[in-house]
Amino acid sequence: MNVYPDGEKTDRLDTYLAAEDLDAVWFARPANFAWLTGGDNVVDREAEVGVAAAGYAGDEVRVVTDTIEAQRLAEEELPDGTPIESFPWYESTLPDAVAERSSTPAAADFDVPGLDTLDPVWLRVPLTDVDVERYRALGADTAAAVEAVGREVEAGTTEREAAARLREALFERGVDSPVALVASAERAQAYRHFPPKDVELGAYGILTVTGVRDGLHASVTRTVAFDPPEWLADRHEAAMSVEAAVIAATNRLAGGGTAADLFEVIQDAYADAGYPGEWEEHHQGGLTGFAGREWKATPTAGEPVEVPAGYAWNPTVQGAKSEDTVLVDDGVEVLTATGEWPTREFEVGGERIVRHALGP
Repeated sequence: MNVYPDGEKTDRLDTYLAAEDLDAVWFARPANFAWLTGGDNVVDREAEVGVAAAGYAGDEVRVVTDTIEAQRLAEEELPDGTPIESFPWYESTLPDAVAERSSTPAAADFDVPGLDTLDPVWLRVPLTDVDVERYRALGADTAAAVEAVGREVEAGTTEREAAARLREALFERGVDSPVALVASAERAQAYRHFPPKDVELGAYGILTVTGVRDGLHASVTRTVAFDPPEWLADRHEAAMSVEAAVIAATNRLAGGGTAADLFEVIQDAYADAGYPGEWEEHHQGGLTGFAGREWKATPTAGEPVEVPAGYAWNPTVQGAKSEDTVLVDDGVEVLTATGEWPTREFEVGGERIVRHALGP
């Protein structure tokens, strides 16, 4: 059973409520609901707002939902004893039900009549001890699923077939897959994002996923080589070297640097690898956790480098990509590593950073 609410999180919420002079705060967007409760409020995966809202006020977390969902959430998604207030699905809507039940003044992460709006990104960072343990489990399962598929696919496997296997392997491990991209050798050279098509992988393939569980996001890319072109090893090496450089810098600048500082490291690393303009062709990643990217590094981004936190950097060099999710907290821990895929070690400023090489 869930161990939420997490005391570290309620402490942050108390500070936020006092600073904003609010009595309550409500979360119904899936990542935020999971952040507070540890549960899943999703039924329709196209909806931005889930089927329940979790409110915090006066040292208590309570949930509002309709009569369709109340029993299931109590038995399967929420900590024992979580107060749940339900309303007949045909008499009201979730926003109106929250408005009727909330003390005021209050704020919510979705549109509720009479309530302020908020974006709780900085409430979600840094990660708590509970989040870190869940992140480790998610990262291991996500990487295991991708690598299992990577060992199964062949040159004649189509991108769509590979993507279907990725989603199935993740689902079997209890991981959602909002992102499952597969590039054949041909399309990998033409595009940086590659929604799967009915095209055979050919000489090599790139498998990219973002796995989601407990509201947390783990991004990972693996490249499977069958009869790769001669240039692939060099370009993949370059992408790995850029990722290694920014991972080391994230650890070095933790607590004192900004996203723009990290972006400068990325630019320099591309130049050092012999590909000075490649950073312009694709975003480079950034802080992750309760969103695919909480922020992305850009030349002017002023967001602080927080720890403990997850970071997912994804440098690309035409036809090649390197990506893992790492935990930075007085050191670097690769969350999406299984120990069963070929690796390459880089030394950056005296720090050893391990990246995933061509496989399987």
